[in-house]
Amino acid sequence: MYFMKKKTNFKWLIKIVLISVAASMVFTLVSTEILGRAGYVFAFAALAVFVVIGIVFDMIGIAVAAANEAPFHSMAARRESGAVQALRLLKNADKTSSFCNDVVGDVSGIVSGSTAAMIAAMLMQGINAENALLSLLISGVVTGLTIGGKAAGKTIAFNNCTAIVLSVGRLFAAFSRKN
Repeated sequence: MYFMKKKTNFKWLIKIVLISVAASMVFTLVSTEILGRAGYVFAFAALAVFVVIGIVFDMIGIAVAAANEAPFHSMAARRESGAVQALRLLKNADKTSSFCNDVVGDVSGIVSGSTAAMIAAMLMQGINAENALLSLLISGVVTGLTIGGKAAGKTIAFNNCTAIVLSVGRLFAAFSRKN
């Protein structure tokens, strides 16, 4: 069977689990700190940021999985900024996609859900039918925006995979020059 030919890299699996735990803890800590100190405007802003982070990283993961290396070899030969970094992402597409989709994308989704629940709990102090309805509305809107955003993002990522991967490569190139 073809899908069984490649060995599972247990070292990578352990690393990705540990990174996921750390990312989840950091995102949750940030969310909790923002919600504990801020009013509703900042709470909803934090929630929106978590949703957007999940969508953007999901797009990057899909773009890396869908992109073809050939244009990047040509760009690297012409010394185009970010092409070498983009090739590095593509050569490690399985790990890059796993990190972007599973670690950052999924952790953002989970944390945005718990953030929405915390906002709903804040709103439900003094429970009544209006607050319960508002809680359901928040949950539904966050779910819809996350799923709809990721669905739209996947289409964008498939149709623009080369541009997206090159943009990420350029971002890495810019950071590597500053260090």
